[in-house]
Amino acid sequence: MKINGPQSSGPASRPTRPGQAAGGFSLGGAAGASAAGAKSGVAAMSGPTSVASLMALQGVEGVEGPLERRRRAIRRGHRLLDRLEALKLAHLAGQGDADALRALSQTGGEDRPDSEDASLNAVLDQVDLRVAVELAKAAVAGN
Repeated sequence: MKINGPQSSGPASRPTRPGQAAGGFSLGGAAGASAAGAKSGVAAMSGPTSVASLMALQGVEGVEGPLERRRRAIRRGHRLLDRLEALKLAHLAGQGDADALRALSQTGGEDRPDSEDASLNAVLDQVDLRVAVELAKAAVAGN
């Protein structure tokens, strides 16, 4: 259907190619459907043909800029602070803090993305130091 704009009052244009159906539906067999698809230029969908093309796509996705590194560093810092808070609450409640220590150790062991922001790196260094102190205290208490 063709839309010409508000000044046009004519009917929508019809298909002009010979053999092209006015409607989009037909009850032809599988051969008729494939012939119709071939006539109209519809190609079959196909996925990536090799592992190399998938690896190329992964390479494109792996590129991150300074803004994404900063966001990842901030998310990691928030996760560490949440783990420290959970450990504090476990200590105050007198509960076993083994799960909180395990989660803290796991999050602290994650690779820390280096941000270009010096002040953010300084804060993250302090958070990492606090995590290391808590893990060392737990190791001494466990021995």
